Amino acid sequence: MGIPVNSLNRYVGQKSADMEVKDGRIPPGPQEKYRVADDLLDWMSCQFRIFGDIYKASVYGTSVYAIRDIDFAHHVLVENWQNYVKGQIIKRVAFLLGNGLMVSKGDLWKRQRRMIQPAFNHESIGPLTKLITVVNSELLKKWQLAARRNESVNVTRDVSGMALEVVLRFILGDDYERVGFHFDLLSQEQARNMEFARSFRALGKIILQVIDRRRKDPATSTDALGMLMQARDPQSGQLMQDRQLIDEILTLIVAGHETTASTLNWAWYLISQHPEVEQKLSNELNTLTTFSEFGDLPRFLYTRQIIDEVMRLYPAGWLLTRRALRDDRLGEYFVPAGTEIYVPLYFIQRHPDLWEEPDRFNPDRFRPDNSRQRHRLATIPFSAGPRNCIGALFARIEMQSHLMTIARYLRLRYIQSRPIELEAGVNLRSKYDFIMYPEATIVGNSEAAS
Repeated sequence: MGIPVNSLNRYVGQKSADMEVKDGRIPPGPQEKYRVADDLLDWMSCQFRIFGDIYKASVYGTSVYAIRDIDFAHHVLVENWQNYVKGQIIKRVAFLLGNGLMVSKGDLWKRQRRMIQPAFNHESIGPLTKLITVVNSELLKKWQLAARRNESVNVTRDVSGMALEVVLRFILGDDYERVGFHFDLLSQEQARNMEFARSFRALGKIILQVIDRRRKDPATSTDALGMLMQARDPQSGQLMQDRQLIDEILTLIVAGHETTASTLNWAWYLISQHPEVEQKLSNELNTLTTFSEFGDLPRFLYTRQIIDEVMRLYPAGWLLTRRALRDDRLGEYFVPAGTEIYVPLYFIQRHPDLWEEPDRFNPDRFRPDNSRQRHRLATIPFSAGPRNCIGALFARIEMQSHLMTIARYLRLRYIQSRPIELEAGVNLRSKYDFIMYPEATIVGNSEAAS
């Protein structure tokens, strides 16, 4: 990603003045405020190049410390996490998701996390592998048909639709067939503006209808919605109120769809641009003889390494924000209460002190022998500390199952017609859809004919 020369020159002259703060207690940074019209990812990249691993800036009218130092990130997210609540960007998410797990804080968050966690334990997620495989098998048939016809497929839209169906079936179970289509706007509508937020919030009525219908039926559902409807606060013994239950379900739908879809979208692009990676993946999947082996996902190490490397380069949740409740310090720097802390995973996970050739796609970075000495926060696509992503295991199983189902039979060809551009909103997405041509592999040809 290029940094405009005029932007670079604009701030270089200010660096020395900002560095001359008494006893070095306030980080250096640009005097000019961030302008909303500027691309935030580009703007932050420019500041890190000028000021180093921490700088102070005014962003969205608020005093911000942006950090890419891994020890500072560890302090904010893990070591002293109780002093740092979700920051200003979460306010935008609240319009969409209400007061669900991603937005809530304090005692409410602790209670909700305890009540929701069982739905995402290994015992609950493991049996879903079959469901994930079935949904991906339908996508495989669609892409195989396109391969036979020498037609292109919209990978961005298709993986988005697949991820949405998986998370909806996980949450709604049999009710998916009745109400799932109402949620299609998540995969069909690209904009993430106030109009989208209002349309999505209206879907809470659909969730409430499902809840009311289930309460009239004595049968107990084993899907995520059923588990949350039955979940009780361990301390008070109370069930979730309807408003909170709806907020949690809407949160799980968005969080379980967009991050997974974005990662798989980037995965297919990167694999298509690296034939050596594609070949190593194919070689590993040639050892997959039956779908029953999906229960042994950890055995397919290279597939997992690809996913880890994709999430390193293009973390869907590219920016975490926190707000200091009380005064604190980051190394030599003083952090006044109320300061917003920006923790951009995109820049931490591409930090040249942590990664050799940080911008290069190389899944072998995540071989066990290459990972032993690495700081555990060198890559944190699911955040870190107590507020890490509750659905990390679900997402990993879904992404690996998808790649194994599709890549065993097909490769995707992408002819780049324009530069790859990023859209750094709440999630990091490709600005344009990836249109690719599926081609059958040798294994796919031989087994399809049998």
